[in-house]
Amino acid sequence: MTARYDLNDDSVFVIVGSGAGGGTLANELAQKGVDVVVLEAGPRYEKEEHIDVEWESFNQLSWLDMRSTSGSWGITNDFPTLPTWTCKVVGGTTVHWAGCSIRFKDYEFNVASEYGSLDGANLLDWPISLDDVLPYYDKAEDKLGVTGRHGIPYNEPDNNQMVMAAGAKNVGYEQVTAGTMAINPVPRDGRPGTMHDGFCFQGIASNARWSTLNTEIPKGEATGHLEVRPEAHVLQVQHNGSGKITGVLYADADGNQHVQKARGVSIAGNSIESPRLLLNSASSQHPDGLANSSGQVGKNYMRHTTGTVWGIFDNPVNMYRGNTMAGCVSDEARNDPDRGFFGGYYFQTLHLGPSFMGAFVDPGAWGRGFADDMEGYENMAGMWIVGEDMPQESNGVTLHETEKDQHGMPIPNVHFDDHPNDVAMRNHAYEHGSAIYDSLGARKTIHTPPYPATHNLGTCRMSARPEDGVVNKWGQTHDVSNLFISDGSQMTTGAAANPTLTITSLAIRQADYIAEQMKAGQI
Repeated sequence: MTARYDLNDDSVFVIVGSGAGGGTLANELAQKGVDVVVLEAGPRYEKEEHIDVEWESFNQLSWLDMRSTSGSWGITNDFPTLPTWTCKVVGGTTVHWAGCSIRFKDYEFNVASEYGSLDGANLLDWPISLDDVLPYYDKAEDKLGVTGRHGIPYNEPDNNQMVMAAGAKNVGYEQVTAGTMAINPVPRDGRPGTMHDGFCFQGIASNARWSTLNTEIPKGEATGHLEVRPEAHVLQVQHNGSGKITGVLYADADGNQHVQKARGVSIAGNSIESPRLLLNSASSQHPDGLANSSGQVGKNYMRHTTGTVWGIFDNPVNMYRGNTMAGCVSDEARNDPDRGFFGGYYFQTLHLGPSFMGAFVDPGAWGRGFADDMEGYENMAGMWIVGEDMPQESNGVTLHETEKDQHGMPIPNVHFDDHPNDVAMRNHAYEHGSAIYDSLGARKTIHTPPYPATHNLGTCRMSARPEDGVVNKWGQTHDVSNLFISDGSQMTTGAAANPTLTITSLAIRQADYIAEQMKAGQI
């Protein structure tokens, strides 16, 4: 039974966004009997409507509203209006993520203490530890059905993973697996096992990979306590004279504006849209933006240190025959400053279809060399580098001074410069990734610079002291007690691991706190 709530019902808890954080929080609260309204900016496409064609899927699912970029990162030149690849649909970016689910390590919650002072990096220890998150990692892994955990088997290796694993072992790496993935190896939780068809990245047509669209949202709706309202683009969060949040202003599919009253609000729009919404919610009480007394809203944007290594061999690999990410090498995911940088990184298998490969393997390339690379597609193997990047106060999201969106609101500008630590890590990873393929006789390796990715972190970071961040250890804003952040923007630092597992774990933990606070009358 799907609930329907009146716009003037101020007893509901409103969540902005339906992805890993928002969709998970919505289900968790609904299961506890809390009445929830999720406002999602995009439409609702069920799995049967998802398209197993790269560019058609991209155009169906992606957030393509105007954004701008600045800074020295390559995105400013290569993809100036697409700083990141996120989705504008019910389920958010969980409808197209690869499924890689890795826990943060203990030291990654305390990098300011671990790394010491690092010039140019705005490091801060989290106000929580791994021990605080461990029980919620267990719950999230069970919810997502993470392979290699809690008795769930790993997925069978595909060609791309077997190539990477063989090369990794040749060069002495030991922590080599098929990856902890939120993709069913066998039927589980009402969903089938993967067919290894290579399309678990483009939507969830096969239904083997976890997303909030195919799990959290329908389960929450079944309680009768959850309404998901698609094509409801939130423009501002409103508050009363005492500073308490009273509701949100949103535009529907026709551009008509409405106010949904609320007992409390959580923003889970990702690390670009969440700070943008807070900044666009400035008022006489909050002239610099809502929940921004620290001045930290929009700052410390992180996207992980990334890059791609491709190896072209004499014989076919057919890397597309399998899931997009189907293997992981974890040996470099440690802090060892003797390598010339702080923090660590992972190698993860990656494949793209020919159409995406043409756009991303060497952005802007043309001519004989590019054609030769594309002609080697069948003989190509690929791995993605993902590692911890350094938070910098100058990296972040601001409101554009002149450009407005279709609703008349300032668009976000995303500014990013690599920290020297990021560059050193990437170069180390390029060298060692190439060595993996070279050990197998690759006739060529290609290093692809970072392209728009979905790992968007920071901008509303968690802190013990209000002056250092935006939210406390529960994701509750320091300035406003009934306003929360539930996505990757609350992350104090980024760690090396893909963030979705941690985002869902924090959402489960946050739901317990919100429900308790509501029961106690504190929200």
